[in-house]
Amino acid sequence: MIDLHTHTTFSDGVLIPAELARRAAKAGYRAMAMTDHADHSNLDLIVSNIGRFTAETGAFLGVTVLCGVEITHVPPPLISQLVDRARAAGAQLVVVHGETIVEPVEVGTNLAAIEAGCDILAHPGLITPEEAELAAELGVALEITTRKGHSLTNGHVAVLARRFGAKLVINNDAHEPGDLVNQERRKKVALGAGLTLQEYLQAESNSRDIVSRILGRGRAD
Repeated sequence: MIDLHTHTTFSDGVLIPAELARRAAKAGYRAMAMTDHADHSNLDLIVSNIGRFTAETGAFLGVTVLCGVEITHVPPPLISQLVDRARAAGAQLVVVHGETIVEPVEVGTNLAAIEAGCDILAHPGLITPEEAELAAELGVALEITTRKGHSLTNGHVAVLARRFGAKLVINNDAHEPGDLVNQERRKKVALGAGLTLQEYLQAESNSRDIVSRILGRGRAD
């Protein structure tokens, strides 16, 4: 299993990076990204600290850990520059917090994130057909999430991804130990969103492909 959307105590998660990695490894995850909430005030701090953590401890964790960020509640006109800044600072994966229906995310965030070429648009809520089509064109992955609340629009995301050929990934948006769900739960959430078994398997494969691209080596199963 792979989870490309998790949080530590560097934002609103309850676990320090070492414990999150340990619990993920014990839960059966082979790779994960630590993607704490970031804006202009804390992005450099997050990337520096998670980057140092992965560099110094990665070989001993039992799970491949990627250094990432989740750009969150940033005004849409500023998202592109922050995506670029995150990558320049060393972030291996850039997630943008999408227009979930359970938070007051500014309208235009989904489009700005896709146009900026982020890696994953998290819980994009009532994403429009035009945005889904652009995500497919630019290779931005759309998230099917296991997280309560954000998952309410999984079905809508799945329908538009299928229509336009956008890539899907399945993430937990983990903030605490119980969020690291098992393989069966991930499968049920995906099928419950309306994915076929083949589409579910492809979504899991898409996550492996992202990790492989970042690491420049064989796929992480």
